[in-house]
Amino acid sequence: MPLADSIRPKTLDDIVGQKHLLKPGAPFRRMIESGNFPSMVFYGPSGTGTTTAADIIARMEGMYFCKLNATVASLADVKNVLAQSETLSGSSGVLLYIDEIQYFNKKQQQSLLEYIEDGRVTLICSTTENPFFALYSALLSRSSVFEFKNVEKSETVRALSRAFTLLCTETEETKKLEAGVPEIIAASCGGDVRKAINTLENVFFSCGDTLTEEMAREFSQRSSMRFDRDGDAHYDLLSALQKSIRGSDPDAAVYYLACLLEGGDLLSPCRRLLVIASEDIGMAYPLACVVVKSCVDSALQLGLPEARIPLAHAAVLLAVAPKSNSAYSAYDLAAKDVSGDLNIPPYLRTGGESNYKYPHCYPDSYVDQQYLPDELKNKTYYTPCDNKTELAYRAYWDSIKQKYGKGNADEN
Repeated sequence: MPLADSIRPKTLDDIVGQKHLLKPGAPFRRMIESGNFPSMVFYGPSGTGTTTAADIIARMEGMYFCKLNATVASLADVKNVLAQSETLSGSSGVLLYIDEIQYFNKKQQQSLLEYIEDGRVTLICSTTENPFFALYSALLSRSSVFEFKNVEKSETVRALSRAFTLLCTETEETKKLEAGVPEIIAASCGGDVRKAINTLENVFFSCGDTLTEEMAREFSQRSSMRFDRDGDAHYDLLSALQKSIRGSDPDAAVYYLACLLEGGDLLSPCRRLLVIASEDIGMAYPLACVVVKSCVDSALQLGLPEARIPLAHAAVLLAVAPKSNSAYSAYDLAAKDVSGDLNIPPYLRTGGESNYKYPHCYPDSYVDQQYLPDELKNKTYYTPCDNKTELAYRAYWDSIKQKYGKGNADEN
């Protein structure tokens, strides 16, 4: 039996992490201990205790525990388990646990509804993807969603200490553990306790009398970091990168950039940095777009690991630059008014040049004339933000319009 299964917790108190759900007095724990709980969706990364929690809940309530993995189970497997539930169901009922439920299609998820509604089955399913996107809405509406979070380093260390003791007992060996080994392994596993325990097991059988920090580092390479380019964790990192830059925090910006690059993703942060230059910096520092484009081009030519250098330059520049979303906001406001029924002023159309006032023929290259359709002529979409650059723009245009205003076309 794998070590991770050998030391699987037997009670809720033994589960490491998830204190927001499992600590004494927490609403989730009180609900479970009451024996009156609905079907549930456990949402969170792998290795955070979802399967263990479901198993413990079934044993606490004396329920028959059936488990399916949606990555390999078919609709026939689902129907077979549900059919058996009619004969297996006792006074305490049946708890059906489906791991990675996001891999079930709509028809497979629908097959569960009848059994959930009539109480023949209590369903607990887990998913590593956002359930509000990954699950069929009818199934989701009949379930309560609870989030399982990455296990904290200190909690993972606690699980590793327990695993080391069990290994010594099972092998009848009295090996020593250098002080920093659990911390090194815990820091490298990305909050995945199962991965941490498997790493400890590899170190245990690869060392002599002492589990060394050097060996722990050998088995705890960055490749073991949790990273899924198609999963929620990937988009969470990109979101955190942009929000850190928007919030003018260069330290957080380079940290989340490092998470993406060390995970092997180069294209996504490049694209996101290009967007940020216009969405969040914009008119406050227009040259940011030019600088970031140059950094991104350099990064794509260099490739990893050297790409980190120009991209760090871009991330820090954007984080410390003044911020403005005025142009982006102006577009969104204008887009709401887009309509095929509005008429472009005749002198702005192709062939209407005879009535068009060419601004360069007027002082300061400005002439007062209407550019928006009649229905929108009094609309204002662009409002300068209070940064040095846009305040200068505002002062310039205010002076021009005050100097000439209406009638400057008639004077020329």
